Amino acid sequence: MLTLIRPIFCALALLATASAPAQNYPARPLRLVVPTGAGGVTDILARYIAPRLSASLGQQVVIDNRPGASGVVGSQLVAAAPPDGYTLLMVFPAHPVNPSLFKSLPYDTVKSFAPITVVSTVSTVLIVGNDSPVKSTQEAIALAKAKPGALNYGSVGSGSLGHLAAELMRSMARLQITHVPYKASPQVLTALVSGEIQLYFIASAGTVVPQEKAGRIRSLGVSTRHRLPVLPHVPPIADALPGYEAVGWNGILAPAGTPKAIIERLHSEIAKIVRSPEFSQQLTGEGATAVGNTPAEFDTMIRADMRKWADVVRDAGIQRE
Repeated sequence: MLTLIRPIFCALALLATASAPAQNYPARPLRLVVPTGAGGVTDILARYIAPRLSASLGQQVVIDNRPGASGVVGSQLVAAAPPDGYTLLMVFPAHPVNPSLFKSLPYDTVKSFAPITVVSTVSTVLIVGNDSPVKSTQEAIALAKAKPGALNYGSVGSGSLGHLAAELMRSMARLQITHVPYKASPQVLTALVSGEIQLYFIASAGTVVPQEKAGRIRSLGVSTRHRLPVLPHVPPIADALPGYEAVGWNGILAPAGTPKAIIERLHSEIAKIVRSPEFSQQLTGEGATAVGNTPAEFDTMIRADMRKWADVVRDAGIQRE
């Protein structure tokens, strides 16, 4: 009888030991790694969430900016961190694209992380200079087909969301248009207005509004399937190119192996913040949408985007600069 009881007792002891960290969590401050520099969209989202998560968890959440290599530097740091729920990662649209742009990564984009939730999604906006004769996405496609190789489009760099959105349109509509990369969005806007380039998929809808009011640019379409509240007059590109969709997202991950109970606790608290009317209202002005989906749904999004953008990168022959 003793030989039967001992294994059962040991198993129960191990179970109790494993669940103890989750029951006592969190017992110290958390670190939210942001794999970009301070001031960008990803950083702003993290700094909005951090103090509210601190209040709900009863522990400080510290922002740790680790920019470099399209988010790889910060992601590697979190992938190697102990899976105890005290180190988290705020990822941005480059996360599911990087496996296609880098010959190798110091982590596995799927297996090295435990998804928690998507914080927000964002649409790009196809814009032209106000002097352009093009008035719609249909006309832009028609002009590109009529003048193969004559149209240039700008982006903030190879592999950026705007670059991928343009290449997706090029591939689906079978266009011949030329990519011209710049260092930052203000430079692309200047090139667009001056006529140096003819098209730009801008990743910040909030930037479009003042530019339109100033009479510098014209919006042709949004890359989501639905119109944006901040740009209600701009139709989806999919109206002109059925099936088209290019959506970026920011989300929060933990290291793989983080206890399920901790993931569930973090998801519950972060989702409450993300789904709050206050958060949604702030995002609307930027052309973004609050999400707060489940870890399983986030995992599905990561895998789907990895497949989608791998096809685009391969078809376009995109390489890291």
